[in-house]
Amino acid sequence: MTQIQQSTFRPAWWLKSPHLQTLWPVFFRQRPKLDLQHERVELADGDFIDLAWHPRADSPLVLVIHGLEGSLESHYAQTLLLTLHKVGFASVFMHLRGCSGTPNRHASSYHSGRTEDVAEVLAHLRKTGRMPKAAVGFSLGGNLILKYAGETGAASGLQAIIAVSVPFQLQECARKLEQGFARVYGQYLLGKLKAAYRRKFSQREQPLQASSNKLGTIYDFDDQITAPLNGFADAEDYYTRSSSRQFLPRIQTPTLIIHARDDPFMYPATAPTEDMLSDQVILELATHGGHVGFVSGKTPWNTQYWLEQRITTWLQERQLA
Repeated sequence: MTQIQQSTFRPAWWLKSPHLQTLWPVFFRQRPKLDLQHERVELADGDFIDLAWHPRADSPLVLVIHGLEGSLESHYAQTLLLTLHKVGFASVFMHLRGCSGTPNRHASSYHSGRTEDVAEVLAHLRKTGRMPKAAVGFSLGGNLILKYAGETGAASGLQAIIAVSVPFQLQECARKLEQGFARVYGQYLLGKLKAAYRRKFSQREQPLQASSNKLGTIYDFDDQITAPLNGFADAEDYYTRSSSRQFLPRIQTPTLIIHARDDPFMYPATAPTEDMLSDQVILELATHGGHVGFVSGKTPWNTQYWLEQRITTWLQERQLA
């Protein structure tokens, strides 16, 4: 079986642009408000992770991890939890440190390579008899779950993994977000990172000399804030050690990666080639789709969100038990 496959996704004729694919669900998709159960997991280092549960009795459990500065309010979050529930899965949404609405306790933060948190949450769920059968990660969350799977190999504890719109090479993606129209996304995400940093240190002393107000790009933020806060020498050290592409050959869990060639957050060549994938990894490439977009449908008032359909179908095919 070839490890790179052409996706069946076909964009709405009126949404072929990668930017429209990316932005449409952010601004126009209706989000359900689910009745979720919340749990705080106390971590060994004294910090915490907040989980949100959408239970379904006697059903396989799926862990869902969001992207950069994402949360339950992200357009793909509760929509996926609802779709999973409808087709027979329970789900648990993992907020990364500081992303649940309450700043985390430590100066350090979540980041693209912090797989220790994924491992600790999974260990907690296993210990309490609630181990997920599968995990789905979006963007940064996809990078995390792929890196985790590569690091742990046969000991991942998961039966299936799906990663969507993954920034496989972090430095390439940071630089891409400084160019052309992609600067709009870069500046939007940078603004959210700065705001989260200011909120966190509004009530405590800042451990760094750098002023977030003077940082003009995500690369600058990662170099001056993310890296030193989290034990990296600089942005290049952070990107080198945290990018998921280098971990793909070591994945031993059945894995589906969904990616669009026109993803505006990265270059077409950012996606891995077949020789970079283990025989357990399928890279499903779509010509169109943008970044966590994949919107189809014949008319604007009858849009279809293909991602949820593809994710749930693939998980059902795995016959998780």
